[in-house]
Formats: sequence, structure tokens, C-alpha cells
Amino acid sequence: MTYKETINWLFNQLPVFQNIGASAYKKDLTNTLLLVEHLNHPERNFKTIHVAGTNGKGSTSSMIASVFMEAGYKVGLYTSPHLKDFRERITINGKMISKNYVHEFVTNHKSFFENTELSFFEMTVGLAFEYFSDKKVDIAIIEVGMGGRLDSTNIITPLLSVITNIGKDHTQFLGNTLEKIAFEKAGIIKPNIPVVIGEYTLETKPVFLEIAKQNHSEIHFAQDKKHPDYPCGLLGDYQLKNKKTVIETFRNLKSDFIISEENIKNGILNVVQNTNLQGRWQVLQENPKVICDTAHNAHGLEIVMNQLKKEKNNQLHIVLGVVNDKDLDSILPLFPKNAIYYFCKPKIERGLSAKILQEKAATYNLKGNIYNSISIAYKKALANSDVKDLIYIGGSTFVVAEII
Repeated sequence: MTYKETINWLFNQLPVFQNIGASAYKKDLTNTLLLVEHLNHPERNFKTIHVAGTNGKGSTSSMIASVFMEAGYKVGLYTSPHLKDFRERITINGKMISKNYVHEFVTNHKSFFENTELSFFEMTVGLAFEYFSDKKVDIAIIEVGMGGRLDSTNIITPLLSVITNIGKDHTQFLGNTLEKIAFEKAGIIKPNIPVVIGEYTLETKPVFLEIAKQNHSEIHFAQDKKHPDYPCGLLGDYQLKNKKTVIETFRNLKSDFIISEENIKNGILNVVQNTNLQGRWQVLQENPKVICDTAHNAHGLEIVMNQLKKEKNNQLHIVLGVVNDKDLDSILPLFPKNAIYYFCKPKIERGLSAKILQEKAATYNLKGNIYNSISIAYKKALANSDVKDLIYIGGSTFVVAEII
């Protein structure tokens, strides 16, 4: 197979959550354990930090990686989903895994993958672990895909676990209450391994405390601590809480790594140039100003919409698309009624029909036209805007991915 055929096989041969949703979800770690045994346990050959949470785990993981990079270490970073290129998921010091490595890994293990009926996510986790082991990283920051307890990444024993926050997302898998979701996320807490919680609520704190107690794990709540508000390369208001989580992580990292306060400060500041993270309150142009953001659930969108209100503009234009398992009644009330909407569908199977989105949005007095693609919607928004207008693009990671 060529590299392109290899990637197509990964995406098409087996279920992929980001494309088809529920049928890609596995109920246990059996396949992942079979995979790492087949690979001779590469995950045991490097140190890790494990990051879970409803929102902010990508930003938090990237900032933690950036701090280690500023301190001179060789740092693996595993995140998901990607925006433009599959290889964004697996990087070392900001450089994507090579096409050749991906191709050879899949070619060498394809018969095992097929016989074991591994999911896309399971194979990708195996690829990341093998790569980080082969390249002898000093540490790898491993972001959970979804949940925690049953996530394919949850076979590692990290130096420290991090849970950013709990909000309602993927409720069909993780439960429909904050307590149930917190229980799933807290599944990454390991015996005698400290855990940092970024944000908690009255519902989630007791869950975290109980599971930490069962595991004899030190637990630290970042939101209760006073930490410096260092400038950040990521501009979203929500980064304030992520920064506190990152600083609290390094305050409680018991290891041989030497990390100075200057490394922490510079890591937070230089996160974008160090890790190439995109799509977080990213300003694409000025006059008219265009902002895109990957926030896609009520917990994240509430903060983003409040930040949007602070932006001065003559007219707000919103290019909006979502996936079909999104709870529209929880997110649409957060959007401003004084904007012109451009409803569109992301180019994935799970994309929600723009017509359905338009009809549902109308019940919340959000009005606009339907467009056949995100790029057409964006071009129309640009054509309709003058220099003092503002265009916001969002609703889904996959909407942002088609624009940047």
C-alpha cells in the first residue's frame, strides 16, 4: 500500500468514532491489551503524563508538552482528533510522525489488526506508543480520546494524571449526569499516582475524592490555588483555567525532570510555536476579523460565546455546523440572536444536515441561510462583511478543520 492507501485503510476498514459515532466505541480494554502485548509493551519504555477531561485537554496537553520542550527534553505528544493531517495526532517536539513510519507500522501489523478487529483508535494508540518507544522520548503527554476508564490510552502508568474539567458531552457513552461522567474520567486515576483536577463542581468533587482515596492517590485541585497568570500563546478566555491546571501539574510532578519557573512561563507563552496547536480562539485574519474555535459543547461554548460578546464589531456573522449527536437544546441558547447565521454541514458521515440545524436554530431565534459546504458558507460570510464586522466559525472541530 502507498501512504495514502494506508491512511484510507485506517479510516475505512474499521469503525472510526469521529466519522460514525456509537458503533466505534469499545466497552473494555481487551483489544488494547492484546495489541500492546503483540507490540512487546512499548508503553513501558517511556515516562508519561495522562490527561483527561471534557474540555481543554488538547490545550492543557500541548502546554505541558511545551514546558518540557522549553526545559530541553525530547517530548512525545499524543492528541485527538486531528484537524488537517492524521499525523498531527503523534508528534515529537512539535514534529509530526513521518508518513513512512505510519506506513510501515500498518503494513507490518495489518494481519494482526484484521484478526483482532481493532478499532481505528486502538491502532492509532498502538502506533503512538511504538513510535515514542522507538524514538526514545524522555516523556510523552498522552491525551485521552473519550472518557478515561475504558479509553484505549488507559493502560499506561503515568507519573501524574490530570483531569481538566467535567461537562456534558458524549452522554450516550459516558452517562447523562456530571457524577457519572466524572466517574468515567476519574478512571485514569492510578494507585499511588498523584492526580491534578483542573475544575470541579459540587457534583464532581466527591467522585474525585472517593476514587483518589480508593487508589491512595494525592489529589490536588488547581482551581483552589493561586498561580501566576502567565501570558499564553493561546488566546481563548478558557485558557486561564487550563494555565492553572498546567502550573499545578508541575508543582506536583515528583520525578527526575528539572523544570524551572522560567520553563513553565515560556512553555505557556510559546505553546503554539512549540506544538503547532490550532483552532483555539484562532484569529485567521483582520478587517474583517475572523475567529475560529473548536468548542463544541455547552461547557466550552458558554465561555467562547461570552468572549465573543467582548469583541467590538458592527455586525456579527456566524458560520455554524455541528455533528448529529450534539444536544442542540443545550448549545443553541448560548448563541447570540443578533448575528447573521450561515448554516452548513461538516464533510463527515456524522455531520448534521444544515436544514435540520437551521430549523432547530430558528426555534431559538437564530436566523440565516443554508449553504452546501463550510467553505461556501465562509466565502459568503466574507462577501457580506465590511471591515468592521466579525466572523466566527465553529460548532464543531470538523467545521474548523475545513477552514484553517
